[in-house]
Amino acid sequence: MSFQVKQNGSGLGQSADGGLIVNGVRVQETAAMRGSLITQSFFWMFAGLLLTAAVAGAVQLNETLLEFAANNFLILFLVQLGIVIAISAGINRLSAIASLGLFFVYAASLGITIGLIVRAYTGESVVAAFVSSAAMFGAAGLYGYTTKRSLASIGAFAFMALIGLIVAMVVNIFLASSTLGFIISIVGVVIFTALTAWHVQKISTGQLVAMTGSVEKAAVLGALTLYLDFINLFLLMLRLTGARR
Repeated sequence: MSFQVKQNGSGLGQSADGGLIVNGVRVQETAAMRGSLITQSFFWMFAGLLLTAAVAGAVQLNETLLEFAANNFLILFLVQLGIVIAISAGINRLSAIASLGLFFVYAASLGITIGLIVRAYTGESVVAAFVSSAAMFGAAGLYGYTTKRSLASIGAFAFMALIGLIVAMVVNIFLASSTLGFIISIVGVVIFTALTAWHVQKISTGQLVAMTGSVEKAAVLGALTLYLDFINLFLLMLRLTGARR
């Protein structure tokens, strides 16, 4: 699952007609590279999800792990946040292998957190939330990949809305309002659906390659963004529709 961009010294830039150039290759017009980059990003994303699911399953079967997750929830959250920041901010300094390793560490640690969260819901609710999230994620991803319309403005708006959503979630920790929580979940689903389409378009048009200067690094960063989109969709749908034990 690896491929290289042949280097010829031309670096990153644009051609006269506006095409994206990465080390001499027109990314937007190279169908094989476009498909390969999307394939590799989704491959690593699904591998991360499988790892998360496996760890979450192990947590469900082990009371010691459940207790560890409950007692160290905040620490786990801070560690996970640090890993995401490290990959996103340090992608140009990290090697592709190191970035991928951090991604899998993140996916495994999140499995501990997910295991604790889904413990509060019935199995049927978890399955229903997963299926509905997968359907929305798939539809949004397909739209982002096939549409000829630029989603940059929608993506930028969704990102700003996400910041507002995070602020609202923090405020609701203190308010503990079920109504506000319900509204936050609905808005969150819309935001992450829009972000999914935007992120898929960014990957497929080579924007992440231009940012990282490496197809392999772009695939890892793309996998991380798609993974986060799906996980958040799943958790929000679980909160909206899940039946507690």
